[in-house]
Parts: sequence; structure tokens; C-alpha cells
Amino acid sequence: MAQILDPLPPEQSGNILCCYVNATSKIQVARISNIPNWYFERVVFPGQRLVFEAPKEAQMEIHTGMMASAILSDTIPCVRLAINEHGTYEMGSSSQAAIDCITKTPMVQPINTKTEDTTKPLTVAGLASVD
Repeated sequence: MAQILDPLPPEQSGNILCCYVNATSKIQVARISNIPNWYFERVVFPGQRLVFEAPKEAQMEIHTGMMASAILSDTIPCVRLAINEHGTYEMGSSSQAAIDCITKTPMVQPINTKTEDTTKPLTVAGLASVD
């Protein structure tokens, strides 16, 4: 399905490529509302990456969905979400939020599981009679 995108206003200069990752288990709405004459609002599902272009002065609002409403849970300057052409964040960070959005490095490391036999017999309590 084709998605129609609202182009950036022509008077905006210095656009940056950005990436936001919904690292929660809830549906979020990402919205930029501080740029005049531009509408940007996207639904971001849990674990989904949103790659977009925005002016440097843009502020992304993150609204977290509840049953019948959404709560403004964060406001992030888009320069903190900026990625360069190599797919890494320009601002640099050692936190888990600094994820390589272009190469899709997994957010969660694989779980080490044991392959040996871990079964044990169960002791079941029996009921003889009820008076």
C-alpha cells in the first residue's frame, strides 16, 4: 500500500535523516507539531523503526496509547534521533537507544538456553476422601 507523505515546507533548510524505535510493548503515535505548515504524525508499533526526514529544529512528541486515549510520554529533539549515511547516530551514545537503524541490528540479544535434560519427576499430592 502506498503511503502519502507530506513534503517538508520549502522554507525549511538543513533537514536531517532521523530514526525512532518504539522499544515499548505499546502502540505509540509519533508527532512533530512545532514546524509551521507541516503535518507529521505516524503510528509506531512495538519494536518498529520509524525513519524520517525532518528539520533540525523539529521536536518529536511520543504519545503512548492506552485503552481509549494516548498520553504524551516524551518529547525528543530530532537532532538526537539523527543518523548519518553510515547508519549510526550522529550524536553517539552508549545506551541501548543508540541502535543502528539502517542495518537493523537487533534490539535484544539472543537468550542463552541450556540444552541438557532438565526434567525432574513431579510429586503429586493425592486426595483420599472428603467427608
